[in-house]
Amino acid sequence: MAQTGVPARNLSIFVRDAGTKETIVELNANTPRSPASTIKVLTTFAALDMLGPAYTWKTHAYLGGRLASGTLQGDLILVGEGDPFMTSERWWTFVQELRERGLTKIAGGLVLDNTYFAPVPDSRADFDAQPFRSYNVIPDALMVNFQTSRFTITANAQRARPEIVVNPMPANLKIENRARVGTGRCSGYNRGITFSTPSGDPNTIVIGGTIAASCGSYSLGRAIMNAPDYAYGTFRTCWLDSGGTSQYGMRSERRPADARRFHSFDSVSLAEVIRLVNKYSNNVMARHLLLTLGAERFGAPATVEMGRNAVRTWLVERNIDMPGFVLDNGSGLSRDERVTARGLAQTLDAAWHSPFMPEFAASLPLSATDGTLRNRFRAAGMQGRLRLKTGRIDNVNALAGFVSAASGKTYVVVIILNHPEAHLGAGEAVQAELIRWVFGQ
Repeated sequence: MAQTGVPARNLSIFVRDAGTKETIVELNANTPRSPASTIKVLTTFAALDMLGPAYTWKTHAYLGGRLASGTLQGDLILVGEGDPFMTSERWWTFVQELRERGLTKIAGGLVLDNTYFAPVPDSRADFDAQPFRSYNVIPDALMVNFQTSRFTITANAQRARPEIVVNPMPANLKIENRARVGTGRCSGYNRGITFSTPSGDPNTIVIGGTIAASCGSYSLGRAIMNAPDYAYGTFRTCWLDSGGTSQYGMRSERRPADARRFHSFDSVSLAEVIRLVNKYSNNVMARHLLLTLGAERFGAPATVEMGRNAVRTWLVERNIDMPGFVLDNGSGLSRDERVTARGLAQTLDAAWHSPFMPEFAASLPLSATDGTLRNRFRAAGMQGRLRLKTGRIDNVNALAGFVSAASGKTYVVVIILNHPEAHLGAGEAVQAELIRWVFGQ
């Protein structure tokens, strides 16, 4: 700490023997601090404890008319219940299953019902003014592929403009290619490519800038459109590609009471979801978990405040005391969330002694192996013995999880640094020394 200029007042540490619950080290353990993504430890274990590892979300298809000889004389209504991992591949499978059940033509429209979650009054630009970044996507009960498509931009010196391929390509997305192919070295932010949307038209993406021919092909993922338009556009693409026919348009509204359920599609299990959330620090999936907890405890439509209340109630039921606790969206993509090192350690301790400990522990990044720890803690003997959730935003760096020490003992470890430029190296330096010491116990 002295070497990196980190004052003790800006750091919280809590280390406990997971077997005996003996406190080994503590420093400012009851001081509320910004946890960044280590808050996901709390969100994911609360979900696992309340819902169980086999919990799944459902996406439903309802018929708003008569189905005869493959033709639906009416609307097809799609109802989302918050599936946090409806990837493009799973969306395609959902469409194929509708075809397999005999639906060939939709004579009416496509109705999207995403009312299981109340509207979240946020913007993708709110946190860091980066609306095209997937980590900023806003939760939606009928979210598809994180509203994210991969743009592959290929520069060829024989052409004035690069070739652009989008996958998945929503049928209602318009691309304006204003980019140019230049000369020289391949360099610059995003290889010189820019993304923008015309005011008032979220379904149009303008791609500009200059990419050097020497760049060849370059791919990047970008969050685009709004959730209903993206779900509609990708559904229509999949539907037509599968051989279905329709001239339908799209409406976003609540399912009619007289609609008939036609098909239900299960998500992956909660155990798999929390693995994806923690290993790769997926923000929007964590936010879906919080809203789901609100819906399960208090009913739909779920609000963020309902999710917060569900977690607060759970903390009381679990006798986890966290003075100054502030829960915002449950993902750590927030400047307002506050936890204490002791409270987060109590959560981890509850997880360690839970029947669902194997599922929870397996969800955490593994040192020098995978997730956000794949390139950290490579010292001899450490590989695969640390299960730690990372957290980092500007001026915050944190770790929380389990250390399987050289002695065979397991320790619960929480370290949270709130300090100017903590994210630029000082935080990881202090963490490395603490973890090295704990591992040697």
